[in-house]
Amino acid sequence: MLSFRTFLQLLKESFRDLLPIVLVIMFFQLAIIQSVPENWLSTAIGLAIVGVGLAVFLLGLEVGIFPVGEGLASEFARKGSTAWIIIFGFMIGFGTTVAEPALIVIAQKAASISAGRIDATTLRMVVAFSVGFAIVLGVWRIIKGHPIHYYIISGYILVVAATAFSPSEIVGLAYDLGGVTTSTVTVPLVAALGIGLASTIKGRNPVLDGFGLIAFASLTPMIFVQFYGIIVYNFFEPSQIPHIAPITEEAAVAAAEYNFSPIEILKGLVGVVMDVAPILAIILFFQYIILKKPIENLKQVIIGFGLVIIGLDAFIVGLEMGLFSVGETMAFELTQYDSNIIIYSFGFLIGFSTTMAEPSLTAIAKKAKEISDGKINDFILRLFVALGVAIGISLGAYRIVVGGEIVYYIMAGYLFVIVLTFLAPKYIIPIAYDSGGVTTSTVTVPLVAALGLGLATNIPGRDPLIDGFGLIAFASLFPMLTVMLYGLITEKMGVKGEHEKEQMHLDEIRHALEDVHNMELATINLQDSNKSHSYDMAFSAVHVIVPKEKTEEALLAARDAGARGVTIMEAHGMGLEQMENFYNRLHADTTDANLMFITKTKDVDKIIRSIMDRLDITGEGNGLTFAYPVTHIKGLRLKTDDL
Repeated sequence: MLSFRTFLQLLKESFRDLLPIVLVIMFFQLAIIQSVPENWLSTAIGLAIVGVGLAVFLLGLEVGIFPVGEGLASEFARKGSTAWIIIFGFMIGFGTTVAEPALIVIAQKAASISAGRIDATTLRMVVAFSVGFAIVLGVWRIIKGHPIHYYIISGYILVVAATAFSPSEIVGLAYDLGGVTTSTVTVPLVAALGIGLASTIKGRNPVLDGFGLIAFASLTPMIFVQFYGIIVYNFFEPSQIPHIAPITEEAAVAAAEYNFSPIEILKGLVGVVMDVAPILAIILFFQYIILKKPIENLKQVIIGFGLVIIGLDAFIVGLEMGLFSVGETMAFELTQYDSNIIIYSFGFLIGFSTTMAEPSLTAIAKKAKEISDGKINDFILRLFVALGVAIGISLGAYRIVVGGEIVYYIMAGYLFVIVLTFLAPKYIIPIAYDSGGVTTSTVTVPLVAALGLGLATNIPGRDPLIDGFGLIAFASLFPMLTVMLYGLITEKMGVKGEHEKEQMHLDEIRHALEDVHNMELATINLQDSNKSHSYDMAFSAVHVIVPKEKTEEALLAARDAGARGVTIMEAHGMGLEQMENFYNRLHADTTDANLMFITKTKDVDKIIRSIMDRLDITGEGNGLTFAYPVTHIKGLRLKTDDL
């Protein structure tokens, strides 16, 4: 819902998420590098822009992209048009991926260091086609209701099989591109498509079936790119000699300078519009040409898309000003230290902090909490995902520093994923698979890629093409492990969703009522026999407190009304006037009698009325009577006629 209050809440959450990044940068800059960057003011302004941009972006998702995506999916599912759903899924996957900024950056970098074998445009087309194919496969799975882990495990087997035949120069790049393809705009729309389908198709569960499309979009590029690599490295000769210059301090500082001018801002805004335009065009085509229905709340949807564009542009500009400028300089600085622990620590902390600020993850976590009925806590889910990314980047940096083939690390990770898939609760598995894709987009990819290539370029004996790529693959793999562990922990702790809590509360009330019902079973002894029977009958205790001289009169009135037994207790009463000076009366002689009748509840009113009328209790006030229900009746003796 579009409201200023919602925006303020998102703004608060955005700055809360950026705080870890600021703390990490400040710690390494001041404690390790021990210098204050010259452009600290622009860095601070940039981070502020990131916070505002993130809040605007998320607000746009809520009012624009999510409702339209889910609406389209619901319409297609309601019409039962499987063919159009598949075509729509392919076009969304292909159209959003081919213009993905992170993919463009990685493809151009791979082309520049591959001696001309890899063509950047062709590589992007291969990846975009693979993502389109992945969405088609994922949509087909939702329609058919197949368990996701069969598809994912089969995909892992294909990845490993392709790796066995792929040239070493392409393996790390292929693994990285599996994480690059799921962008800030693609993830929410693809997630909305899956959840919308699963919510509409009868027999599908939004949690079990709605998630998983992002996992497919992360897996298929690894396979397709490796086959592409097999072709270009076996059938094409290099057209140039690659030359990778080590990063110098001057180069790092030069790369850190951001031209913050109106022209650059306009170019960035146009670039974001171009990224979002294919998605908007596809939505309009299917909404008005295929479905031939107008978009509901069109004005709000347009505003939402506008907010997405403005927020994403501000987010990227803020990153260029506030984060990349510091990160690129620090990447060079860290390679100058002899202690590798500093590199691993920086990788861990920067992975954790950037993932916590990732807008795609924030959007998916909120959606996971919503459709899981609160069983999944969105903030804790993001913590576990960020922990997985941090561990993955640290391990990936370790691989680059000490050397070793990436395939062994990735295969071991996949093995753990498969084992946890059969141990983790079912509802968390699709979300865990998707978490590997949402962690590597606008924030993470440039920083992580720069770190990997920087390490491989400056460490002797490392090849940037073989060793520099792969960190993004680690950042995509380990969140799957940590999220499934999160599912195991919550299951062990017995965490329940809101609906489950409500159902448990209702069950407790029902059991309590059953207990009360059971307590009303009374064991009655029959007069003139040795038999006793249990009856489902309500009993009450009637107390009559009267002066001693009126005891017989009260007993007769109760007997005439149906009372069949009495317990007589001595009592001493004081009136209102006597309470003012009662200390000298505490040991006075007994003046009253307390008569207690255990009787059927249905006879209580008749007994009390009889006693009140006979003794004129309400008139003179010489006496008191009251009643209350009693349970666990044992030993009560009644006549057969009374029962």
